[in-house]
Amino acid sequence: MKLFEALGGWIATVPELDVKMRLGTHCYHHAWHAELWHKRLPELREMKPERLTQPANEAMVRFIEAMTEPEAPELTIEKLVGVYRVLIPHFIAAYTYHRNNTSEITDAPTIRSLNFILQDEFDDWRDGEMMLQSLITSPADVERAAAHQAKLESIIVEAGGIAGHGSIGPSTVVDGPQLTPEPTTPEPTTTEPTTEGDA
Repeated sequence: MKLFEALGGWIATVPELDVKMRLGTHCYHHAWHAELWHKRLPELREMKPERLTQPANEAMVRFIEAMTEPEAPELTIEKLVGVYRVLIPHFIAAYTYHRNNTSEITDAPTIRSLNFILQDEFDDWRDGEMMLQSLITSPADVERAAAHQAKLESIIVEAGGIAGHGSIGPSTVVDGPQLTPEPTTPEPTTTEPTTEGDA
């Protein structure tokens, strides 16, 4: 719903007509996704109704605030970076994790919703990247995009992802995989025969 609201609000401030049109399409994708979850989540026994519209944590609230902060017409790059290079990739990662760990037998309706949503998210992600590449035309634009992405990535990493820590599963590896060294076989040693007179 926050994405629907953000994209819908930006339509009035974005001067680029092609971007304005794509944002109009994408904002309704997110409205439909929210409608799917509002219908599906109360049916899940483990879902508490009061959690349906709650952010994962305070850092996620700050992320949404920072993502929606660029309002001026000349900040289209920042608007698109927040959505298409930060938030939607995190959506796709979290939804893919849950899709892969949901039972085909006991939770087919949830999988069906996830499949529909993931298809939209992948399509929107591609559209967003194409829009960004059409706007980023100078080294200064590259620096703007990278700086804004780094700022938002730092906040969403602090949040642990869109659903908080565990968005893409438990973090069990801290410093990379621990490899057990292969046992080594000592090299055979040979003793040269000695002859009388050798020092």
